[in-house]
Amino acid sequence: MNGAQALLKTLADAGIEVCFTNPGTSEMHFVAALDSEPRMRAVLALFEGVATGAADGYARMAGKPAATLLHLGCGLGNGLANLHNARKGKVPVVNIVGDHATSHVPFDAQLQSDIETVARNVSPGFVRTSNSTAALGGDAADAIIAARGLPGQVATLILPADVSWGEGGIPCPLPARPAAQAADDATVDAIAQAIRGGGKSALLLGGQTLREDALLAAARIAAHSGVKLFCEVFPTRLQRGAGLPAVERIAYLAELAGVQLAGLDHLILIDAKSPVSFFAYPGKQSDLVPAGCQVHTLASPAQDARASLEALAANLGALRAAPLQAPMRPTRPRGRLTAPKVCKAVGALLPEHAIVIDEAITSGLMLGVMTQGSPRHDLLTLTGGAIGQGLPNAIGAAIACPGRPVIALVGDGSAMYTIQSLWTLAREQLDVTVIVFNNASYSVLNVELDRVGAEPAGPKARAQLDLHRPVLDFCRLAQGMGVHAARAETAEDFCKSLEYALAQPGPHLIEAVVPESLSGAKRRILPWMLRALPRLPPAAGLALKRKIAP
Repeated sequence: MNGAQALLKTLADAGIEVCFTNPGTSEMHFVAALDSEPRMRAVLALFEGVATGAADGYARMAGKPAATLLHLGCGLGNGLANLHNARKGKVPVVNIVGDHATSHVPFDAQLQSDIETVARNVSPGFVRTSNSTAALGGDAADAIIAARGLPGQVATLILPADVSWGEGGIPCPLPARPAAQAADDATVDAIAQAIRGGGKSALLLGGQTLREDALLAAARIAAHSGVKLFCEVFPTRLQRGAGLPAVERIAYLAELAGVQLAGLDHLILIDAKSPVSFFAYPGKQSDLVPAGCQVHTLASPAQDARASLEALAANLGALRAAPLQAPMRPTRPRGRLTAPKVCKAVGALLPEHAIVIDEAITSGLMLGVMTQGSPRHDLLTLTGGAIGQGLPNAIGAAIACPGRPVIALVGDGSAMYTIQSLWTLAREQLDVTVIVFNNASYSVLNVELDRVGAEPAGPKARAQLDLHRPVLDFCRLAQGMGVHAARAETAEDFCKSLEYALAQPGPHLIEAVVPESLSGAKRRILPWMLRALPRLPPAAGLALKRKIAP
């Protein structure tokens, strides 16, 4: 058995069943060894960022890592953005990066680079170069253990070509996974006392807590003790819809988040970090926790969040059932298509147990409202903020859950980062419906240009945020990669196209031609409205918040 064969057997024995690949010369022995391991599915991507984003989406839905196969430091560099998203989402990925043979390294060939230094940006907890064929199986086992622990992480294993082709590979079995510990009694008691002590309290949920059992425990606490229920801005995976507790997401705009959190006396973190502004802004605080609010940690990402929530619920006596989201669908939209009407149509037609991937940016502002009472579904979001995640995530989610429909909503600018994903969707014949909001603009950056006080912005500045000249034709791009596509400019056409896509197997793309989400007039007034929010009474502030981002 050579090193590559031992590596693949170690992966498969550990339950890793999928490898998303973009190989090169140094990885050819791994590629050849794929035929020796029938339990491993290999999925080719035409760009490394697609492979890494697909591994992220797979792990979010499968609850276990996939592997990647990348070519040298340059291939790793191409995949970094979506590995960054996986790291921020605490998503397990076994990231295998090929390297030159050890004897070739001293010659500093054209593709030679310091892979370990590059990898530490996204794999701070585990980076290792395997130095011998005999040790490779054990190195792989250590990478898998690191990736799938709590919190999940990207574990990068660097595979020199001679270690891969060398004989004497030894597969390595993995030990049993240790059980994660829940919050201790003293922590639970202290937080229960803070809640009982009066004042305004809120739970901030992240990571593990946004699945059914943990959500139900959190909702019981909220119903029993009058505690507000929040989740992080961009949750890794949120189960939502009819029959599940409703959770309010912290707003992306710091000014809106400030209104949500205003007046809190206690903020309790469960597998979540304390809220901070996405970016720095002149004259504004980065820390979003209101003055005088005490922050508590019930469970860190390394602990069992569900068991910790259940212990807190028991301590508080929160045993009665919590209110659940009632079934509720919007009516089908009509007339000229707009971004809110696209979201309304998705809410009206969303099938049971769908997986919804939201990278719609400003065009998706109404998605949460329009789908809150739709049949229960999973929502994956842009956890690390690096755009280009939505389409690759759809590949991974569809492979992890082959019986479930996947709907990926992406902005036009975001879609172009990883447009090669469409080719893999067609090659694998995955049941994914891609909705591209084509407003010919980086709309969110137009908002940010105004918010950061960078005005006056002239035509050269505005041109950097504009996608006209030429306008992208996503139908032709999709058809050129083997994906059925339709273009919609009216709500009726969009609903017809969405119904067709959901009824037919294989991948589909709908190009939703919509005006920019925020007109120039709205963009100009938005900074003033946001500055006004903190100075308004709470009721007026909430009313204004709903007008800005319902």
